[in-house]
Amino acid sequence: MGRMLAVRVLGTLTILFVLSIVVFSMVHLAPGDLVKTLLGNRPVSPEAVAAIRAQYHLDDPLPVQYFRWLGGVLTGDLGESIRLQTSVADAIGSRLGLTLALCGLAFAIALAVAIPLGMRSAVHAGGWVDRTASALGVVGLSAPTFAVGLLLLYVFAYYLPIFPVYGAGRGPLDTLHHLVLPAVTLALGLGAIILKLTRTAMLRELDADYVTSARARGIPERRVRTIALRNAAIPIVTGASLVLTFLVGGTVLAETTYALPGLGTLLQDSVLFKDLAVVQALTLLVAAAIAVIALLADLAYLLLDPRVRAKGATA
Repeated sequence: MGRMLAVRVLGTLTILFVLSIVVFSMVHLAPGDLVKTLLGNRPVSPEAVAAIRAQYHLDDPLPVQYFRWLGGVLTGDLGESIRLQTSVADAIGSRLGLTLALCGLAFAIALAVAIPLGMRSAVHAGGWVDRTASALGVVGLSAPTFAVGLLLLYVFAYYLPIFPVYGAGRGPLDTLHHLVLPAVTLALGLGAIILKLTRTAMLRELDADYVTSARARGIPERRVRTIALRNAAIPIVTGASLVLTFLVGGTVLAETTYALPGLGTLLQDSVLFKDLAVVQALTLLVAAAIAVIALLADLAYLLLDPRVRAKGATA
């Protein structure tokens, strides 16, 4: 098992190294003059151009620039934000907590609602619970995030002033109060996917021979469902890890709709203002987060399925 973990971690580090090359190359191969982008609306003079090229080492060969940038990333130096006039690490660090809290709350709501509802939907297939869950799943999959956000704002912030309209609040409880509507907005789409996956996986397990055998031997139904859920856990974990990666795109829309000062709005503003250092760092951060999520999903396989551990031990 230790060898498998080492292989997984080494594979993740290799993917991150390749992704760092792709991210760096995308910025430097993008259309347009990088110097003009960095200068923005400031006067263009030969001295200013020379100063910019010297400051960002643009006259060095591209591999030298890449390894200098990679060395800075590994030591926590992500460069300076042109728009914010501060270090990129500080700009990201000041907003990271809010985005993590939003993603965590949305993911927790999606799991807490979708998995039990998906189980009951499979157990009572064809019943009113199943039909209601299917309807909710269709709504969650088809409704755009920004439309759901605007609807929730109108109902629960304007018509029924229960939640605040915008902002992040002050203090843990006030921030949590401000994050409820954005989290529910994100959780609706995520929960719909997890609900569908849970229902499908549970239906397959409940129709398996071992479940019929367990029921014939008089094992309590609750115990049978627990065993079926455990065997259905791998596809559910796989689906949950995949939808977690989609939180990144959804977070940008949710933070924009609710005017939350998180990483989503930082990325949006940085793209609009062509703040390349921030865009570069956030893109790599997102790629690293997705790679880590995939690694955690692989580790979950090892914990949930003894067959995967046995296969890895004999490999």
